[in-house]
Amino acid sequence: MAQTILCPRRSQIFGFWVWILVAATQVADPLLQGWVMYVSLTSFLISLMFLLSYVFGFYKRFESWKILDSLYHGTTGILYMSAAVLQVHATIMSETKDLKNYYINTAASLFAFITSLLYILHAFSIYYH
Repeated sequence: MAQTILCPRRSQIFGFWVWILVAATQVADPLLQGWVMYVSLTSFLISLMFLLSYVFGFYKRFESWKILDSLYHGTTGILYMSAAVLQVHATIMSETKDLKNYYINTAASLFAFITSLLYILHAFSIYYH
């Protein structure tokens, strides 16, 4: 159970950094970075609900909990991958405008890719565990 609690927590931390870093920049393209903010904020809140349900032991009551958890984290990993690609595009667009925003967007892109990898790894680990 320790592994199932720790991996979503890492995903939440990295996702939180994506959310904060994108919010700290001047938005180059509202549509692109709006999707990044939506995915990161929604994933953070739903993962927090999953974490609380683990803490309170709701997963012990239902047989299909592993499937639900794996599907959620797999889907979120794919959505985060799309958000990471869009964030990289926004980073490239902000390169010529302001160097500070470029560096912040670069960090947000890196954290978005790490977060998507963590979500996908968690989906596979819970499915095959």
